[in-house]
Amino acid sequence: MRPELPYGDGSGKPEGARRSRFRGGRAPVALAVPAALALAFLLLPLVALLIRAPWRSMPDQLTSAAVWQALRLSLQTATLATAVSLVFGVPLAWLLARTSFPGRRLLRALVTLPLVLPPVVGGVALLLALGRNGVVGRWLDSAFGLTLPFTTSGVVVAETFVAMPFLVVTVEGTLRAADVRYEEAAATLGASRLTAFRRVTLPMIAPGVAAGAVLAWARALGEFGATITFAGSFPGRTQTMPLSVYLALQDDPAAAIALSLVLLAVSLAVLAGLRERWTGGAL
Repeated sequence: MRPELPYGDGSGKPEGARRSRFRGGRAPVALAVPAALALAFLLLPLVALLIRAPWRSMPDQLTSAAVWQALRLSLQTATLATAVSLVFGVPLAWLLARTSFPGRRLLRALVTLPLVLPPVVGGVALLLALGRNGVVGRWLDSAFGLTLPFTTSGVVVAETFVAMPFLVVTVEGTLRAADVRYEEAAATLGASRLTAFRRVTLPMIAPGVAAGAVLAWARALGEFGATITFAGSFPGRTQTMPLSVYLALQDDPAAAIALSLVLLAVSLAVLAGLRERWTGGAL
């Protein structure tokens, strides 16, 4: 009878030793070549942006009043959209992760739909829902005199529509990975579900909430299609940085490149902030 080896697969080697040949070794050509092409495809546009940047005129481009106006508006609206997403998105994520009800899968699919929906279609849908003649917008206009399209508030609404799903998906995943025994222990001590959420669950999932908020903020900052469709492009009121880049590209490509570099720097800052969560601190 064959004696049983100390490791379950019969190799007689520790798991780390068995897997070492698949970590850090030389990649086969069949995988290395397409990987290198993919890397070149992703990095080439960014490198071209840096090469063609008007570095000498960059200070003049970035200190113009129009640039700072668009940047300030973008930062304000993205921050407000993120705050709205936190207020409503975290409870929605908790509902999807911690409760069971008929149609939950359908609801989850509808919540994540804006992730794959073309932004322009989202803007059209917002117009049909919240425009002056929209399903809800007509009532808002007649009852409260509230008009959202082509206003700064409309920018916040459009950015929230496309950004909130990022927060919901991230927080829901964090909630599903969290250990529910802590909440159950709080319940045995007499805490209500709301108290357990505030005192136990929320501190426990705080890193996931922060990551979702950063993703939502970055998505809101870069939003273009829904914003221009629902809110238009009026300088100082609805013209955010992505819209400024698009308009500048038609008349002043150097200014468009300079604005693009600002958004690129913001994106890199967001990536650096999330490196511990998604890249293991390898950056």
